[in-house]
This record gives sequence, C-alpha cells and structure tokens, in this order.
Amino acid sequence: MSRPTVLISGASIAGPTAASWMAAAGWDVTVVERFDHLRDEGQNVDVRGNGREVLRRMGLEDAVRAHHTSETGVACVDADGHPYATFPAGTDDVGGVTAELEILRGQLSRIVYDHSAGSAEYLFGDRITALHDDGRGVDVEFAHSPARRFDAVVIAEGSRSRTRTLVFPDTDIDELGLLAVYATIPRTPGDDRQWRVFWGGRGRLVHVRPDNVGSTRAMLSLQSDVRGLDRLDRADVVTVLRETYGDLGWETPRILAALDDAPLYVDQIARVRLPTWHRGRVALLGDAAWCAGPFGTGTTTALAGAYVLAGELGATPDDVPAAFARYESTIRPLADRAQARVLPRHAHPRARWQQSLLRAGLRIAAGPVGDALGRIPALDRTPPADAIALPDHGALTRAA
Repeated sequence: MSRPTVLISGASIAGPTAASWMAAAGWDVTVVERFDHLRDEGQNVDVRGNGREVLRRMGLEDAVRAHHTSETGVACVDADGHPYATFPAGTDDVGGVTAELEILRGQLSRIVYDHSAGSAEYLFGDRITALHDDGRGVDVEFAHSPARRFDAVVIAEGSRSRTRTLVFPDTDIDELGLLAVYATIPRTPGDDRQWRVFWGGRGRLVHVRPDNVGSTRAMLSLQSDVRGLDRLDRADVVTVLRETYGDLGWETPRILAALDDAPLYVDQIARVRLPTWHRGRVALLGDAAWCAGPFGTGTTTALAGAYVLAGELGATPDDVPAAFARYESTIRPLADRAQARVLPRHAHPRARWQQSLLRAGLRIAAGPVGDALGRIPALDRTPPADAIALPDHGALTRAA
C-alpha cells in the first residue's frame, strides 16, 4: 500500500516541524517555499511550555539551547538608560516576561529544517497557484513545478498568506494598529545581556536585545492607525522612522543612525481570526491560522500545532477531514488564549498619564509586592504557554 502524501506550504518553523512529524507518521512529505532559499534571518523568539516539550520529543532541545541568545531578562529604562523595573528571564518552561530559552528565529528555522531535510522533499523558489479539492485528494498547481495531486495540503505561511485566500477568502484580518520595525545593528561595549525597553511616549517604544552572533537586535514599535507603512520602499521607511523617533533619547539616535546599512524587516501587526482552520483536505497551521502578533506566543503555538496535526494525520490517514478537526479542537484553546491577551495599545501609551500609570505598574510588578502577588497577573500580557496537554502519539513520538 502506498504512503499517503501531504504538501506543506511554508518553510519557516511550523512547516519543517510538521514535515518531520508527518514523515515519522508514515506520510510522504513535500514542502514548497516561495523564497529560493531557507530564510535563516530574523529576530529573537522564545520557546516555552508546549513548544519546548515538542522540541524535547524531537530530540532538539539541546540543539536549541546551544544557540541560546543568553538574554538574562528585561530592563525597563528611562531616557538616560537608567532601569526602573527589571524582570529576570523565566527559569521554568512557562513563566517570565522573557523566556529562559531564547533563540534567533532563523537559527531555530535552520535547526528544524535540518531535522526534516532527510525525510521530506523541499521545493524552494516556488508557490501554490491553484488548489482543487474533489473530496478524494487535492490537485495542486504551482508557479513553476508541474501540477501534482496530494492526499492533504497544509498551509503553514504567515499572517497575510496569499495561499490561504485560495481556500479561505473570508479570512478576518484584525489590524492592531501597531507597526514594528526590526533592525540588526552593530554591538557596542555598553550592550549587556538584557532586553532593554524604553517608552518614548506618543505610542512609541524602543527595544534593544542581545544576540549570539556579535550584533544587537533593535526594534522600534509604534502604535498608529496609519496603514501601508510596511509597503513603503526602504528609504521611505527610514525617513518616516527618523521623523517619528528623532526627538527621543537613550539609544534611539544610535539606532536611527544605523538604519541606512542595517538589515530591516517591517511588519504591520495583525491578528488572524477564522471560525475554522480546515476545509476538506486543506488545513491552516501557525500564523496563517491564528496569528496573535509578536507577543511571545507564535513559536510555541507553531511547534505545538505542527506536532498535534501530524499525530492526528498519522492516526487516521484515511480520514483527513476528521484528523484536521481533532487537531483544531486540541490546539484552538492555546491559540484562543494567546489572542485574547493581545493588548498592544496598553503597552504603547500615547498620553503622559497613561505612560505614568504604566511605569508605576511596572515598578510594582518588579518589586516585592509584585513577587508576593505572582508578578500581578493583570500586568502580565504573556499568554500561558502550557494551555493544553500535548497528546502522546506513542510510536510517532519515538519515531521522530
């Protein structure tokens, strides 16, 4: 009897992770990626709770730990760089504003890709252009490769996935009014191992984080209802940032000066809401299904979702829709809790009184009172990373 076939679109983190698990479950796996190479760049991400457990079951936790950014915690600083509230990295799988296990997105992508490359076919520089599900299989057309037929298709792309619109044209994209610009800048002797955050007022935040490759990761985040900034040319983006942040102190001048040469990534943050993640033999995975924004949840839910999806397909390869339904019922509580706690406007105060209130709350949360009250849950906007009990897929877990 021939092995069932699955096509995964997207080779970031969710896609290669799913590829490993699906191959272990007895599926022939093909992964298509529109870029012509593995994108191993990106900023800091954390792995905790359910996500870390998936890496353990893959035997990859030590490899991820070896690429730890060595970030020791978060320091909230004033315009002179003086900290007024500090939060240590979490020391367990779940807790902490920043996780004890931080890694660059590109390095994690490389690790899970390398783990899957020997058991999956990768088509780089290609993309899906059409899907036809006749109930018995899915006929797929590509931009460059010959058309093929698969038993299942998984779309593991980003929040603004074009492939998703072929099957889910009614996707609700909830614009959060938050622009995030990520830059990699030269490291200086004053850069320590903390994630340092400066609130500049009028909805502006400046972040500086360590990495493990000798540079520093900077982020400028802005609460704004202006749309389309992520579609501007690079030079126009730099001009807007310098006009918007030019009056701020601390490390802001250094970051703005480095923008001409720094690798940049611009993201207009959005939340994806869908009543279902699957239709027939096609399912969504990761940000394409449940993106909640860059708030410490995307990597964990991507890893957990990939594991559960593969396990369910392995359990009933002859009933793909039922497997997709079980996958969604298991993962949706984790994704829903992540989305429910996304409050970017609270973290990006515009008025002075709002900023003063936030600073006071951070001081309390970082002090003895906050310790006594468990860091004051109302101030903790990091969603629970262990919201579900990962199923034990038995032979699948051992095979991976």
